[in-house]
Amino acid sequence: MKKGVKKVMLAYSGGLDTSIILKWLKETYGCEVVAFCADLGQGEDLKAIKAKGLAVGASKVYVEDLREVFIKDHVFPMLRGNAVYEGSYLLGTSIARPLIARRQIELARKEGADAVSHGSTGKGNDQVRFELTYMALDPKIRIIAPWREWAFRSRRELIEYASAHGIPVTATKAKPYSMDLNLFHISYEGGILEDPWEAPPDEIFQMTVSPEKAPSTPREIEIEYHRGDPVAIDGKRMSPAALLAHLNKLGGAHGVGRVDLVENRYVGMKSRGVYETPGGTILHAAHRGLESITMDREVLHVRDSLIPRYAELIYYGYWYSPERELLQATMDEAQQDVSGTVRVKLYKGSCTVVGRKSDRSLYRLDLATFEEDESYRQKDAEGFIRLNALRLAIRTQRRRTRK
Repeated sequence: MKKGVKKVMLAYSGGLDTSIILKWLKETYGCEVVAFCADLGQGEDLKAIKAKGLAVGASKVYVEDLREVFIKDHVFPMLRGNAVYEGSYLLGTSIARPLIARRQIELARKEGADAVSHGSTGKGNDQVRFELTYMALDPKIRIIAPWREWAFRSRRELIEYASAHGIPVTATKAKPYSMDLNLFHISYEGGILEDPWEAPPDEIFQMTVSPEKAPSTPREIEIEYHRGDPVAIDGKRMSPAALLAHLNKLGGAHGVGRVDLVENRYVGMKSRGVYETPGGTILHAAHRGLESITMDREVLHVRDSLIPRYAELIYYGYWYSPERELLQATMDEAQQDVSGTVRVKLYKGSCTVVGRKSDRSLYRLDLATFEEDESYRQKDAEGFIRLNALRLAIRTQRRRTRK
C-alpha cells in the first residue's frame, strides 16, 4: 500500500473509469476519497451518481449544478472567439475540463485534501487539461493519475474488474466506446470507432437525428446577439444554459452538428472522434453571419489569423494561461459592435445563414449596390488598382531585364 496521501478529491462521473478509480484509490493509498461530480448538463440521474459514489466508498460526494457558469463563462467566451480545432471540432470536451478542475481545486481546499485525482488515460488530452489547471491554480497539490500508475491496460479489463467487484457500469465488451456528454456536445471515441474507415453506427447518436431522417420542411429561427453573445431566440430572451438547450433541441431535430474527425492529440498521436454539437454549430454559423456586417475588414482578418492558435490553446488545456487570456481580451475587444439579429435555416443536417441585420452594421447599400448610385465614383478604382499593381509591374520589369 502506498503512503503519503490522507485525502483525495476525485473528479467523479459515476462512469466506468472513475468508479473503479474510487475503489482503487482507497485500496492503493488507504486514504479517504471525496468525490466531486459537476452537472454540466449531461442529463444523468445525479442523485443516483451520488448514491453510487457513496456505495463504492466515497466519504462524501459533491454534486453541483454548474450549467449556467459553464455556458456563460466558458462556452460563450470560446464562441466569441469562433474557436474550431483543425477545421471541425468545436471543443465541447476541451472547454469543460478547466471548469471541473478549477472547482475540484476549490473543494480540495475546502475539504483539506492533500491530493486530487482524475480518470483520464495516459494517452489522452484530458490528463493535460486537468493537470495544467491543477498546477496553474495550486502548484503544490499532489496529482494522482491512476491510468499512469495501475496495472490495468484496457477498458475491457476495467469492465471485468467492475463485474468482479459488483460495480455497476454502462460500458460493455460489446459496446466499449466511451462517451462524454455535456450541455454543449457529446463525444464518442474508442472501441468500434477506432477504425477510421468504418462509419459510426447511427444508433450511437443521442443528440441528433440522422439528416436523412430529419424533416423535409426547413425551420428558420432568429438569434439575437449582444456584443458577441446570443441573448434571445425568436424574440424570447433566455439564460445562457436555457438558450443553448433550446438550440440543441432545434438543431438535433434537423440533424445539425455531427462531426467525424481524425484529430491530432496534444500527446502526439492521431485519434478518431465523433461529435454532436447541434446548438453550438448553429451559434457558430450565426455568429459568423453577424460579424460579416458588423466587424471592420482588417479587424476581422487579424482576429481570424489568431483563431487557430486560440483554438489550439483550448484544445491543449491552457485555459488558465497568460497567452489564452491575452487572446481572449483581443477576441472580446473585437466583439464590441457584434450586436444584432441573424436568421438561420435548419435543413437536413445543414445550418445556413439567410438573413442578418444590426444597428451597428457597416454594410452600406448605397455603396454596395449594382444599381445607379451617387456615393461611389467608379473611376477612382483605376488609381487604386494601379498603385496596388505597381510592385507587381516592377517585379515583372526586373525579370525581363535579366533575360
